[in-house]
Order: sequence, then structure tokens, then C-alpha cells
Amino acid sequence: MRLQNVIHVLAERGALLQQPVNIDKIKIEGIESNSGKVAAGFLFVAIPGYKHDGHDFIEDAVKRGAAAVIGEREADAIAGLPENVPYVQVSNAREAIALAASRFYEKPDRKRTVIGITGTNGKTTTSFLLRDVLEQAGISCSLFGTIANFLNGEERKTVNTTPDALQLNRMMAESNDEVIILEVSSHAIEQYRVEGINFDMALFTNLSKEHLDYHGTMEEYFGVKRKLFDQLKIGGKAVVFTDTPWGRRLVTDLEEKDVPVITAGQVQDNEFWLNSIQADEEPVFTLQHLDQSYTISLPIPGLHNVYNAALAFAAASELISDGSRIASGLENFKGVPGRFEMLRHACGARFIIDYAHTTDAVQYCLHTAKRIGAKRIVHVFGFRGNRDTGKREMMVAASAKYSDIFILTFDDLNGIEPGEMEAELRALNEEHGQGKGVVITDRTMAIKHAYDIAQEGDWIFITGKGPETYRTPFFMPADSDRSTVELLLQDQNEKKTLKSS
Repeated sequence: MRLQNVIHVLAERGALLQQPVNIDKIKIEGIESNSGKVAAGFLFVAIPGYKHDGHDFIEDAVKRGAAAVIGEREADAIAGLPENVPYVQVSNAREAIALAASRFYEKPDRKRTVIGITGTNGKTTTSFLLRDVLEQAGISCSLFGTIANFLNGEERKTVNTTPDALQLNRMMAESNDEVIILEVSSHAIEQYRVEGINFDMALFTNLSKEHLDYHGTMEEYFGVKRKLFDQLKIGGKAVVFTDTPWGRRLVTDLEEKDVPVITAGQVQDNEFWLNSIQADEEPVFTLQHLDQSYTISLPIPGLHNVYNAALAFAAASELISDGSRIASGLENFKGVPGRFEMLRHACGARFIIDYAHTTDAVQYCLHTAKRIGAKRIVHVFGFRGNRDTGKREMMVAASAKYSDIFILTFDDLNGIEPGEMEAELRALNEEHGQGKGVVITDRTMAIKHAYDIAQEGDWIFITGKGPETYRTPFFMPADSDRSTVELLLQDQNEKKTLKSS
């Protein structure tokens, strides 16, 4: 790709070529924001980061062979920038790398059906439901999200819910699948990770208090989510679950701007009307669309998963004309790693591992167990350091409302001193715990305590991390919530074997 093509795209956003260099014959061989990965002929984009500023690494990038540089500073304020290297000044380097990557990889969104899913809760489950349904119908899918990235039948590890713009465009270009499904977080939208990508469909699940340490207010949070729907292709459609005020507001907003909207929800005027819900361990519900009615038995528990399934059905209907095939796909859903994963204690108690890390998500999980008839509910959870502190009191209050016992423990500390986090957990427990809580800071020992007190009929929830591995070393030799429970089960089985022998 010629550098001139990139500059042309960026010039539309106010970019300026500051170095008087002839760029007509300069060809770009790759793009990087990490100077250590730059090779001859690469375009280096200097991004001001939270810990490091890419402008400080321009000299290193040039030494490694960078053919051109993009940055936000004035050229004469950059050390180590030779006069013969083209320098493009932009107002936002994150936006610039997204647009440059899209052009370099030849607009991969034009070659595939691209579906974006946003909202506070349900993005991952909805994306897996939709992927399963489409693939069972013979439509191959790439999926980029929280748990992993899947493309061309392979699984790759993920760091963020939405990959950075460079990685995202690279993977989209690599994909040979017919459909690409993206989980789109508010951080991804705000940080321009999906800038330059146009969507055939954009789905909205719900909105609840989360990430307000980053966005400030719910109004600002909604405004960021709303931006995704400005990136629909011509003829693209929004698919919105309307059972929340934010969903209804989004529908009104989009309809005022003549954006095609497909609605799903429990009110009869929705295009996909969800009713006759029996939210048991395997929920059964009816979904009506036009003159058709589909009764579906979902293999994952929880009313919230019924909502996710309804939204996935509505989106799938744009690609699959036979609603009965969609219903069958939902009934044969294989599940999501780290979402309501269930393991059985020898006494008959259930251990459920779930990623739930918002008040609404926790309430969905615990209320599901109560509705299904849990004898007791035991809840193990914690909070991440340097993350939205405003939701913590509400989460403890919700757990105290629905649980019989809850255990506050450590999650990722993210640089917070252990003593500081422990003090906060104890204060939260004292103020909102209603006498039901206990603090055990070592996460593996907190899970072991829940395991030791388990009785037949109990539902024991371990929430917040789902499939993620531990970043903090704990007492037991386990690297995740699931492996901790599995170690306890293994230990119990070994003790039984020794007894019997």
C-alpha cells in the first residue's frame, strides 16, 4: 500500500504532512505502534499511552527501518526524527491507526457480513448463541470477544473484549468465514478500536451501572454505546432488546434518524415477542414473529439467557429464513466457557462459575437459583483494584439480598495494596452484609470454605472471573476458579479411594 493512500484517508480528518518529503514512491509494508516490532518499510504510529508515550520511541522505530511516522506532536518537538522521514501529524493517533489499518488491509469489513454486539451484560453469551445457531445452519463464523478469538476454525487467546484496531483489522483480513461477530465494549468504541469498520448489524443487549470510573455518568456511558449504531452500513440494521429504558430510548433515537430497527422483548409490539417464559434450570419460552410461534427449550438456565437467546434469534433471522432452524440451533447450544459453568459436589451441591461482575448480572445469577429452588445460596466474589468503585456497595447489597451466605475475597488487585483492599471488603461487609458475609482474602481458600460448608441442594456461585486465569498467587496450586474447584473435587475423590482401600 502506498503511503499517499493512508495520508489521503487521514487528511479527511485534518491530518497534516509536516516533513517536506516526496512521498509519491513510498510503499508501506506494515503498520505498528510497538517500535520493537517495526521492520523496514513499516509505518510507525506513535500513540500516547497510559504508561508509555509512543512519541518517545520514534527514534527507535526509525532506526529499525520505519518508512514513515504518524503522531500527535509537532515534528520539531520530536527527538530523533530525521528530516528525510515523512511525518504526519494527527489530532488522535488511535483514530489514525484504526483508519490506516482499515485501508492497509483493504477494508475487510466490505468482504464479510459483520455483526457487532454491545451492552453491559450478555455480549459474550449472545455472541456464542448467535455463532452456534449460524454454524449449525452451515454459515461459518469468526468471533472476536472476551473469552477468545475464533477464526477459520481455530481459537486464539484474547487480551481485551475487543482487540486493538490493528489486530482487529489484521484478523478480519485473515478470516475466510462468511460472518464476523464482534463483542464491542464501550472502551473499544471510546478508544477507536472499531473506527473505520462498518457493520451489517449492531445488537444492543442492555445497560446497567458499570465502567463509570471511566465514563463518568450513565448518560455518557449510553452515549458511547450509541456511537456503534452510527457505523452501520447503508441498509444495515440495529437489533435492540427493549426491556430496559435504555433499550427503548435507543429505539426511539434510531427511528428518528430512519435507521432500520429490529426489536425483541416481552412487550407484544416488539417484532420478536417473548412470552410464556418458564425460567427453570432449562428455560422454556415462546417467541412470536409475524404469524409464526416458536417454543424453545434452552439448555442454559436463567431468565437473562432467555433474553440473550431472543436477541440472537432476532439477529439470526436476518441470515436464516427458516425460524425453526434457528430455534433448533438454540436448543442445541453448547454453552459458553465461564458462563454458568456447573460442577457437582459429592454431597449434591452445585458449584457455578460465572463471569458476572455487575449488580444486574449477579442478581440474574442468584435470582435464577432462588427461582429454581436452591436450598441455600452461597456466593463467592470480589472486586478488581482500580476499577469502578461505585458499584461495590450495590453488589454487596444484592448478594446479601439473594444469598444465604456470601464470601468476599480478592479478585485482580491491579496494583492496589492487599491491606487496602481487605479493609474495604471488611467495611462493605460490615455496612451492607446483613450479618451474612465473611471475608477470606485468599480466593482459593474462600472457594475451599464454600466447598467445606456445602450441603445437598446448595447452589454455590463463584463470580467475577469466569474463565480468566488468576493474576495473584494464592495458597492452592490453581490458576482459575474452575481449576480450584476441580482440585477440591480431585482431593475428595482421592480421600474416598484411600478410605475404600
